[in-house]
Amino acid sequence: MNNNMFSNLKNNKFLFLVTLAYFILGFITIHFALLGILCMILPFVLLFKNQRKTWCQGYCPRANLYTRTGKFTSKYSMKTPKFFVKGYMKWIIFGYFVLSLFFITMTTVKVAAGDVAPMNYLRFLIVFPLPKAMPQLFSYGGAAPWITHLAYRFYSMMMTTTLLGLGLALIYKPRTWCTICPIATLSDGYIKKAKG
Repeated sequence: MNNNMFSNLKNNKFLFLVTLAYFILGFITIHFALLGILCMILPFVLLFKNQRKTWCQGYCPRANLYTRTGKFTSKYSMKTPKFFVKGYMKWIIFGYFVLSLFFITMTTVKVAAGDVAPMNYLRFLIVFPLPKAMPQLFSYGGAAPWITHLAYRFYSMMMTTTLLGLGLALIYKPRTWCTICPIATLSDGYIKKAKG
């Protein structure tokens, strides 16, 4: 992957629009939610290539969103708690992330096998269903039920983590989520191990 491909994006102040576009596209058809898989793959492609947190340091659209959001409350924000930066919070969030991926994978396999009905609604924090159905401007009935299920599950996870990050940005420093982000935690672990 050529770094020149990303050079115009690095530290772009409008990267937050990618995050907003992702959530808006979900209202057009939920199947766009599968684009979120790129946000999970690209950080590691860049990490393995550059041996540093290239994604986190300049390309992450959600970090850009949190930075912009946090500017509104920076005068009143509290100091980020130490247990976020040096404590167990990053491992709690990492556990949530692993658990989410486990549920996403297992339920998708079960839907594909015809053992369970697909989930056609959003959930917050894996367990709490949202009271209203998500409007869809375009209904694509040709997709396999497991693909639609996977899209709703993925959108739910992205929605949950984005809302948590926004809440933290409004209460604490803008990029507080970045200190506990599972992608950053995995990246830190990889870099530490690579350095020996």
